[in-house]
Amino acid sequence: MDNLLKEPTVIPGSLAVDDRGQVSFANAFSFDSVRRFYMVENFSTDVVRAFHGHLKENKFVFVPAGSAIVAAVALDDPVRPNTNVKPHRFVLSDRKPQILHIPAGYANGFRPLEPGTKIIFFSTATMEEAANDDYRFPADYWGADVWSVESR
Repeated sequence: MDNLLKEPTVIPGSLAVDDRGQVSFANAFSFDSVRRFYMVENFSTDVVRAFHGHLKENKFVFVPAGSAIVAAVALDDPVRPNTNVKPHRFVLSDRKPQILHIPAGYANGFRPLEPGTKIIFFSTATMEEAANDDYRFPADYWGADVWSVESR
């Protein structure tokens, strides 16, 4: 269970812009362990998709359009995790390209912050492997404030 000791980390990216247009990239990301990917787009910014966890599967999250709050929380117990654990919270945006690595042993979820937000998930497990390593919890299991926009 060494994966449980790792925390979610951001793999930085950037934009290159010139008179022809722009290129978004995250050159430090490697596809070596990726087995599949999928893209999600909600019909509403009010919809939260959370929480979905895996003990063996790693996820990498990229937002090519729009922006989203993405949360990840360690699963100390996959059946009844501690509700007092504070989720890691990230804001991902196409305006600042980066990839979020969510290690095995975490549950994750997201809320789009603007219409048209698209989120790509890259997974280290096949569909069959993921189906046998699937733990789901309500979006407010670790508190509803995870999905709130913070006033500053």
